[in-house]
Amino acid sequence: MNVSTKTHPMFGSSWNMPTLDLHRLQSLNSVLRAVMFSMTLAMPFVCYAEDSYEAKVQPLLIQYCIDCHSGDEPSAKLDFSVIKTQQDANTHFETWGRAVELLKNGSMPPEDVERPTPLEIKKIESWYRSQFIENVEARPATFRPRRLSAYEYRNTLRSLLGFDLEVNIIEAEQTIAEKSLVMKLLPLDPPGKSGFRNDTSGNPLTTVIWDQSSYLIDAGLEKFFSPAQRGALEAYVGPVSESGITTGQVETLLGAFLSRAYRRPVEETELENRFARIEGAASQADIVVRLKTELKAVLMSPGFLYRGLLMDGTPGRQSVDRYELAERLSYFIGSDMPDAELISKASLGELSQRDIYRSEIVRMLDDPKSRNLTEDFAVQWLSLDEIDHVSDNVPYAVALKSQPLDFIKYLFDEDRPILELIDSDVSYFNQLSSKFYLNDRQQLAKYRKPKGIEVEIVPNQQVALKNTPERGGLLTMPGVLAMNKGPVLRGVWMLERILGEPLPEPPPDVGQIPQNRNGQELTFRERFELHRNKSACAVCHDKIDPLGFSLERYDKNGSFVSKGADKIDTSGQLPSGEQFTTYQELKEILVTSQREKILRNVVQKMMSYALCRKLEYFDRPTVDNIVNELHQNNGTYRDLVLLVAESLPFRETIIKGESE
Repeated sequence: MNVSTKTHPMFGSSWNMPTLDLHRLQSLNSVLRAVMFSMTLAMPFVCYAEDSYEAKVQPLLIQYCIDCHSGDEPSAKLDFSVIKTQQDANTHFETWGRAVELLKNGSMPPEDVERPTPLEIKKIESWYRSQFIENVEARPATFRPRRLSAYEYRNTLRSLLGFDLEVNIIEAEQTIAEKSLVMKLLPLDPPGKSGFRNDTSGNPLTTVIWDQSSYLIDAGLEKFFSPAQRGALEAYVGPVSESGITTGQVETLLGAFLSRAYRRPVEETELENRFARIEGAASQADIVVRLKTELKAVLMSPGFLYRGLLMDGTPGRQSVDRYELAERLSYFIGSDMPDAELISKASLGELSQRDIYRSEIVRMLDDPKSRNLTEDFAVQWLSLDEIDHVSDNVPYAVALKSQPLDFIKYLFDEDRPILELIDSDVSYFNQLSSKFYLNDRQQLAKYRKPKGIEVEIVPNQQVALKNTPERGGLLTMPGVLAMNKGPVLRGVWMLERILGEPLPEPPPDVGQIPQNRNGQELTFRERFELHRNKSACAVCHDKIDPLGFSLERYDKNGSFVSKGADKIDTSGQLPSGEQFTTYQELKEILVTSQREKILRNVVQKMMSYALCRKLEYFDRPTVDNIVNELHQNNGTYRDLVLLVAESLPFRETIIKGESE
């Protein structure tokens, strides 16, 4: 052992630092960890419950995991050093299931470091089951107000004013452009912790959003009171004479407009105060100016911009009030404010009656607005916006993207079983995407191209898949395959979006797949096996690769490959031990033994979207109940919506006191 003199950055004075080989250094690390833990125990005595994180798990993490999972760049972006208490462990609840799985299958810690004994692994697993599975009591989350997302704001403003604010664009058939002035001006909301853009409780109301909202409201109200949009005003106050709006109509407009903007009845004092500021107007023009001022104040107020701020309640756990329930339901299914019928049911207190509540859900699912469940929820869940980048040919790209959207809308409209997402004999395509369905394309109605139009956007048609066995379900739709080029992207997408297993970031030194050397004739898959042979990579690739390579008979454009099929290896083995030789066999596994896993993922995604927040450990009992119900009864998409809307976290809340 060599000795060198160093100046300690903390103590300043010279000290002797031994230079050790790697083996001795690792031994020293173990000693230091033990010393640090002993110092922790030597601090003021704290008595922890026998089954607590601090007593049962933290010492083992310090001993086996903290070296890699701490510091500025912790492995897999998992920093155990910040999880110091049981409350911290609860906050990171989603970490533990994955950690226990890796410990049990021997993937972690790596083979070249000290590893926990089977008894210690069992100890961690029993803590996990006790804390997050067996003894968890369902409860609602603490209420957090959240701003309307840009998408919700656009829909709400349109419903309130009676028209959309649009940009005048001369649009060719070969292009597609955003016409909504709201969506063009407001910044796109970043996804919240839930992964969805309606999870905005952590998003600030920036000066940019405030200024753009002010401009949009001015533009909207100017149009609302213009002669060209007289119908929008008259929808509130009835026929307006040539001389203009009357005092009585002003009163009617304020009452109706404010209650719709606030999504609940408005206080009489507010109505009286706003009416008083208009009543003394000297002319019709002055009345309109004052009306615009008052209505703008409402549309720029927190009561309009934020959801839930006006909810009745006292500190503690409680059912949400009837208007908050109507608001939650409407934004969940339609991404829009409640309509007149739903508000009427709420005002009469009828939403507390299960039959009426369910009938309202069914009515809303039958409404065209429910397409928002597809265009907002499903697009974000399945990353379908990536299809936009598949082709520069806009009508063709639209055909590829609209196919899964129309299919998922069909699943909701026709109340189909949830697992038909994976395997269905119904699909949607048009003349541009029919090349992927050659043996079933004759079912399409004849298409006549208009004169002078080279290419146009054509709607899809519903088709029964009778002679295209290689298709069926979302996973083999050409747009989904084309947006996920290659086995890794396809495997990751299936694992995360369909099976609900998030993956850590790949190692920084992952490198490229080696090319064949002179004389080698290795297939891509064989070369890939050499590439992913590192133990750190194999942990994830053992899950990714079987899924991704099962789709190798589909090329980068989503076409099914027949030529040379005997040389394409689509076989694989799942971590569960289940084996398959083709994607069709994998699909059978997905809808049978992996069925409950897929159901759980769909339930979790929809609950996160409906609640506009990341799920917490206390949501697990609710998720379990819904999954069991769907699993036992071959549940449908409408069953799922009903069960989520009737669930405890959807109908209840916890309001903090001022001192909390």
